[in-house]
Amino acid sequence: MRHRHLALALLAACAAPALANDTPLTLDQAMAHPDWIGPPVEQAWWSLDGQRALYTLKREGSPVRDTWTLPVAGGTPVRVEGAALADVDAAQVDFDASGRRAVFVRNGDVFLREVGGALQQLTRSAETEANARFAANGRDVVWSVGNDWFRWSPEARLAQPAALPRAEKDPAAAPEADALRDHQLRLSSTLAREKAQREALRDHAEALRAADPTRAAAPAYLGDKLQISASSMSPDGRWLLVVTEAKGAEAGRTGKMPKYVTESGYEEAEDVRVRVGRNAPFAQQLKLVDLRDNRVRDLPFAPLPGIATDPLADLRRAAKLEPLKGERAVRIGGIQWSDDGRGVAVMARAVDNKDRWIATVDFDAGALQPLHRLTDTAWINWNFNEFGWLPDNKTLWFLSEESGWSHLYTATPGGRAKALTRGKWEASSPQWTLDGATAYFVCNRARPGDYEVCAVSRDGGDVREVTALDGVEDFSLSPDGRQLLLRWSAHHTPPQLALQPVAGGEARKLTDTRSEDFKSRTWLAPQTVEVPSTHGAGTVWAKLYRPATLEAGRKYPIVMFVHGAGYLQNVSDRYPNYFREQMFHQLLVERGFIVLDMDFRASEGYGRDWRTAIYRQMGHPELEDYVDGVKYMVAQHQGDAANVGIYGGSYGGFMSFMALFREPGIFKAGAALRPVTDWTSYNHEYTSNILNTPELDPEAFRKSSPIEYVENLRGHLLISHGMIDDNVFYQDSIRLAQRLIELKKHDWELASYPLERHGYQHPESWYDQYRRILELFDENLK
Repeated sequence: MRHRHLALALLAACAAPALANDTPLTLDQAMAHPDWIGPPVEQAWWSLDGQRALYTLKREGSPVRDTWTLPVAGGTPVRVEGAALADVDAAQVDFDASGRRAVFVRNGDVFLREVGGALQQLTRSAETEANARFAANGRDVVWSVGNDWFRWSPEARLAQPAALPRAEKDPAAAPEADALRDHQLRLSSTLAREKAQREALRDHAEALRAADPTRAAAPAYLGDKLQISASSMSPDGRWLLVVTEAKGAEAGRTGKMPKYVTESGYEEAEDVRVRVGRNAPFAQQLKLVDLRDNRVRDLPFAPLPGIATDPLADLRRAAKLEPLKGERAVRIGGIQWSDDGRGVAVMARAVDNKDRWIATVDFDAGALQPLHRLTDTAWINWNFNEFGWLPDNKTLWFLSEESGWSHLYTATPGGRAKALTRGKWEASSPQWTLDGATAYFVCNRARPGDYEVCAVSRDGGDVREVTALDGVEDFSLSPDGRQLLLRWSAHHTPPQLALQPVAGGEARKLTDTRSEDFKSRTWLAPQTVEVPSTHGAGTVWAKLYRPATLEAGRKYPIVMFVHGAGYLQNVSDRYPNYFREQMFHQLLVERGFIVLDMDFRASEGYGRDWRTAIYRQMGHPELEDYVDGVKYMVAQHQGDAANVGIYGGSYGGFMSFMALFREPGIFKAGAALRPVTDWTSYNHEYTSNILNTPELDPEAFRKSSPIEYVENLRGHLLISHGMIDDNVFYQDSIRLAQRLIELKKHDWELASYPLERHGYQHPESWYDQYRRILELFDENLK
């Protein structure tokens, strides 16, 4: 009890209000609403004339986001308010070939602007317009409303339907064969005459529509046994691609999540997602519509290489399941038209996550033509899937991990892909100049956590680093192609704006939205270190928090932090996702701990093999990395091998369980926050990538789920979970708690938060949760 009283006394000191800016950081301050830090720049874009930067900031004490503007030549930021909001350019625009006109959607309506000129509103409706772009003639504008497409021309100044796909039977189609109907028509001349008259009226109406250019486009009927998922019209208005799914497919059983603290005062329930394997995403089909006559043709996936080969055949056989019959199920990941409308590229992904294809369409033959296949025995990344056409309307560009690292490629239909970038680093988020001569993209060439903007010619060659900020978040190329508007950050600096000439030189920083209170404090900067792997993984990058000088002969208790999401990078020069935890780590160091935050195998930023190392064995390679991290702390930083704790949320909570349950001799205490305890309860989209499905691969789920190892717990465990978490269900923690009860385990507790979802929103909950973690480590590791 003495240790607990000491911990509570320390916590009371931590919670004391700050009297001055040089007052040490308190737990209450670290867990306060991040408004006290200052708002990060959340989105940034150029005005169409390139004279101003526009960006969004969260309003203090409110969830409202305001738009701000700043002259790039220098000046004071101004919040855009009132009537000025009606003249704001949007972030996503489509320029014509000359770069002098742009079209965009703002607040669900379509706008057109001559660069430097007045704004022209093309729609004002209760519907939501999207996908606005210039037509192939460079003058007209096309856009979609749902799956319908519309066209506006400056001559007619009229918006009219251009493509209207319908999941219905064609009323003009001949009925299915029916002997009784034929019998009736043969016996009754009146019925036959009425039928002929209806058909004559219908044919006349169709002839009038075809001859009269003032008439709206006729619907394209696809049949009533499907539902439309997406559609995309060619810029020349000739073709429509429609993505469909079978109607009435079983979506799987949803869960019911109880809510106990409600405005009504009554307990309520909320529908939540389906569990993994309880129905895979629906297979999709692709249809091609000729908009001249609305003729509909199917585009079979049979030409895609490997489509009929089952990469999971061995697992299916071992599980005594029926073998795959026919082609694998496919979903469409994107459709991109060339500017002239004569070419289209489709990205398709196998539902089993093992293949991604890019194909073009032969319109005359009504067939897909494979251009590129990316295949992986584990799973295809959900990142690095951007693709599109260059302005020559003949060349496609795309990202691919085929080399083991995401790089930029080009290809022409029927030709071989050409790599524009190479190396053990990742290229992402490409943006091309208007002439297609140069691609700019985010790169991490120097070190996995060092992010800059790089440039490469469309012909390949040397890659040039344009920026030198270390923590570039994203960027936007200016309309004239001469400057980059950057969002950048650092370890204690939330995302800010900077301006960078593409020719090189130093970036000019435009904003600093941090509060004076936050800026005036002394912050402990993490050290980026390389932890050697004893399991063949090479280097495991990590952030180290420790005193500048270690006391001779002293051993320091060790805290290991595990980031969430699995595929996420926290060891970078950017502002961390875990900014509260960063402040908490400073508090831990001030209390005598040393802390290591690792980018374990599966983390983002380290290439394909690092990402897929956990295939069918989640929690195993990562735990090896954390054991190596403990050894590193003991060998290099006077860490105390007898007093090691671990904590993290979501995937980090899952890993805290795996550490305590599978290496109980190393990890003495741990906190599992909003943790996955059994992967059979998580969602399909994430889990099936890594573990397949419980029916197909039960061994992978057994091997990877902490609930299978609970009997090994020997240390002290804190479980913390929001009760209305609709990502990792609260049920996960409840089921594991029941196992702990049945096994008569000691030294564990469950903290529940009735009004928190997966990402906690309330400072009181953050404080209570981290108060418990601090108590756990103070009481058990010192």
